[in-house]
Amino acid sequence: MTRQEISEFYREHHRRLYNISLRILRDPAEAEEVMQDTLLKYLSAPGTFASPAQVSAWLARTCIRASIDRLRKKRRHDAFLEDYALQEDAQGQDETEDPGPLPDISQVRTAMDALPEPYRLVLGLVLIEGLDYGEIAALTGRKETTLRSLYARGRHKLIELLKEI
Repeated sequence: MTRQEISEFYREHHRRLYNISLRILRDPAEAEEVMQDTLLKYLSAPGTFASPAQVSAWLARTCIRASIDRLRKKRRHDAFLEDYALQEDAQGQDETEDPGPLPDISQVRTAMDALPEPYRLVLGLVLIEGLDYGEIAALTGRKETTLRSLYARGRHKLIELLKEI
């Protein structure tokens, strides 16, 4: 396409694509970006369409999908930031409480030895060896969900044992 054809194509489709995206995203800057991405995707696509109606339909579908993807990404990002802020608040509250003296290595070893075998095994492989649940499942033949439960329960038992020491 020549520069003039591209300009004419832009003038023909940009307003409709922008409005489609704006209705979904409710953010003019994001809508503008999605509209431009959609037009660029069409201009760089190797395929040709038989009629202007097919071009228009393809542009609309692509713009809608890109807008929805952008909205989902924004929601995931916002949810992540919210979770992060909650974690920061929780850590800030935890830091105000005095946890007491930290146990030394011999106390941790004693507490680990006092744990039942499945908890001791999973805690050792995760915390000391640094293996993930998939690797431990392959080694032990247990399901990952079982290993996650064993880890959570074992960690709580270990904390209780360390409080007693």
